[in-house]
Amino acid sequence: MHEAVDRIEAAWEWWAAAIDESQEGRWVRDTVERRVLADITVATQCLHGGRLPPFIDDPLRVRVGRIAAWAGVLRLAARAGGWTLSPVVGHRPPHPARMPELLSGIYAVAEWGEDWLARSDTPSERAVAAAEHFLAGPGSMEDLESFFYD
Repeated sequence: MHEAVDRIEAAWEWWAAAIDESQEGRWVRDTVERRVLADITVATQCLHGGRLPPFIDDPLRVRVGRIAAWAGVLRLAARAGGWTLSPVVGHRPPHPARMPELLSGIYAVAEWGEDWLARSDTPSERAVAAAEHFLAGPGSMEDLESFFYD
């Protein structure tokens, strides 16, 4: 569970750094950034059917696959904007933090799903639920637009 705590905490730190920059007026999203975030929301919204996490009624493999699907969406988003995703676990977000840092924080959780799919062992229910809560539901990526004041 230590890996789960480290990954989620780092992801939130990078996410929060970018949001703080925006809310303090040091990062005003441009048109491309707005469109990319809107596309991410549309591409990932259908993955859970509007239900709130954790998705315990679904098989664990489906839940992990849903998390992993975010990784591809985020890589495409980064390529579309010309941004580079950075590792976040064990690293502090650079300042100013903007779109690349925001996407990197979210990607840290999504790539976890890909890692789980590649391994033969089963991730813990708690780790999967933590990833689901980060990506979907109140206060997550789905509510991201409400954190921007631009």
